[in-house]
Amino acid sequence: MSDLEQLTQALARNLRHWRGERGFTLDALAARAGVSRGMIIQIEQARTNPSVGTTVKLADALGVSITTLLDHERAPRVHVVLPGQGVRMWSTGGGSAASMLLGDDRRGPVEMWSYRLEPGEGTESDPHPTGTFEMLHVTAGELTLHIAEEQYAVPAGGAVSFEADVPHAYRNEGGEPMEMTLAVSIPPVARA
Repeated sequence: MSDLEQLTQALARNLRHWRGERGFTLDALAARAGVSRGMIIQIEQARTNPSVGTTVKLADALGVSITTLLDHERAPRVHVVLPGQGVRMWSTGGGSAASMLLGDDRRGPVEMWSYRLEPGEGTESDPHPTGTFEMLHVTAGELTLHIAEEQYAVPAGGAVSFEADVPHAYRNEGGEPMEMTLAVSIPPVARA
């Protein structure tokens, strides 16, 4: 089985599990996530590989990390991720990419990401649930962070934290690649 097939199967199984665990009907999850009922059915039947945005919306609505939705084996007490073993969530032809390094739900969903943005490239994020908090550390280049209507320049070596319940975007408006590590803390979701 290919890595993509394994992720598709894990997502199907885990989405069904967490939807049941939270007591959400298909319609309730669709309304909470802003994802169509038909798309959720296709995902739960492993008939489609959804976009990163759709996967984030489902994870946020369920109150779990993306890693939990994609995890084919629950992580042991200590989980070491070696270089290159993160789950590549998206990439561009220009060389930009984001990988999910770690995620955990034991005390509320927490995710750790690795980003690389080539000059002139960026990515946008829809608002996360109220109470979601992001922290990031720029390790190379300069990040231009857009939060709602504001813009912030974060140089290499700099860090920033913010409430992520508003639209936000990460952009590289400089002339060299930008790299950063991002942590996302999502508030837990109670059963329906």
